Amino acid sequence: MTSSSLLQFDLVVLGGGPAGSSGATAAGLLGKKVALVEQASVVGGAGINTGTIPSKTLRETALMLSGWRSRQLHGVDLSLRREATVADFMRHERQVTAGERERMEERLARRGVTRFQGAGSFVDAHTIRVAGAGGAERFIRGEKILIATGSSPLRPKEFPFEDDRVHDSNEILELKALPKKLIVIGGGVIGSEYAGTFAALGSEVHLVDGRDSLMPFLDAEISTGLAAAMTANGVQFHWKETVVSCDASRPGNVVLTFASGATLAGDGVLVCAGRSSNTATLNLAAAGLTPGKRGLVQVGPHFASTEVPHIYGAGDVIGPPALAATGIEQARVAIFHAFGVGLKSEISPLLPTGIYTIPEASCVGDTEAALVEKKIPYIAGRARYADLPRGAIMGDKSGFLKLLFHRDDLRLLGVHVMGEQATEVVHIGLVAMATGATADLFNRTCFNYPTLGDLYKFAAYDAILQRHMPEIARL
Repeated sequence: MTSSSLLQFDLVVLGGGPAGSSGATAAGLLGKKVALVEQASVVGGAGINTGTIPSKTLRETALMLSGWRSRQLHGVDLSLRREATVADFMRHERQVTAGERERMEERLARRGVTRFQGAGSFVDAHTIRVAGAGGAERFIRGEKILIATGSSPLRPKEFPFEDDRVHDSNEILELKALPKKLIVIGGGVIGSEYAGTFAALGSEVHLVDGRDSLMPFLDAEISTGLAAAMTANGVQFHWKETVVSCDASRPGNVVLTFASGATLAGDGVLVCAGRSSNTATLNLAAAGLTPGKRGLVQVGPHFASTEVPHIYGAGDVIGPPALAATGIEQARVAIFHAFGVGLKSEISPLLPTGIYTIPEASCVGDTEAALVEKKIPYIAGRARYADLPRGAIMGDKSGFLKLLFHRDDLRLLGVHVMGEQATEVVHIGLVAMATGATADLFNRTCFNYPTLGDLYKFAAYDAILQRHMPEIARL
């Protein structure tokens, strides 16, 4: 193999998920010759095919089929779950997934991206071997390389995943029948989202976690409120429990044994034990790369490799926050830096977290605990959905917005919201924080009436009154 026999590209992208496709499209937009290597027959990766889009679509389908919103609003059970089949449950998910995949493929084609199906691996720092079906091989060369191969669910050895009752977060989408009793292992974001979805559909759901609180990275008020809401929706929590064995040797229920000696049986088990980067087969060493923990590609500023500067990484392969939204932005920054274009030199340090549980939760910025640790004086302003007409119209009785302001100048430091459309509501606070806004912004802003936007005005009023209470008291 000689350099003249290689197919030459300005950029070779490994992985066709949200980050990889975004990077390839950005380079194509710049007029670069781009190759995209994807092992699967379709683009989209976990973000479109097995994770972000499918799980959120399933959640929405669960809310509709179960009549959950109608029960909340009217106290009337409009549930269709007795008649609904798994095919009904999955149909909308497959339609949405297919539609988003088509849009991604159209964008890639419009930008002239050449696609290669097969397993990509490094031959050297610029050369990629693409192993296709039937042993066919292609070799391509890229002046720049973007690694965006995503991640896969971890599979702890305690669980027999070959059994069709035991699932990881990818396999759960291939269910043939809804479990009557689903045991979810791991109370992180993915486990909590699926726990809520299946509870809404009528499965008896048990969530097992080795910690004593739900997603402790959240502000404590959101964590506690979300756990309470999930409990009210039927999710049963088992705190401070770890699984030591999973017996799937008999028909019927799978039996889990915990370190405490307790047991729990169910006809479905979903294991959400974290994820590992898809880099094991890339032959990183041939490119001069040393993978970090769980196979992570180690990057520095602009997401360039700390070891080989012309190789970049984006998305799950570089570690937290490992979200589709952040991966997309990371890839764009990487590509513009790689080709010396100043359209996007960095991404905002303010990265929102969206959790599609039932109800939703979302946040950006500092928690109360973080502000206490930093010894930053603050004021918390709160507003409840139920106290606003829009919240009452929606029937959301547990939702709330919590804003954290610096005590001295009322600069916004943190936004925490739980309730319907929380992942949308958080964006108002996100933009406000990005501009360094204070509570006065919400004091002056006129929101449509009735809307959830008014949550910001009333939470800001709450903080302003606390800040100026001594003055008001003297009037």
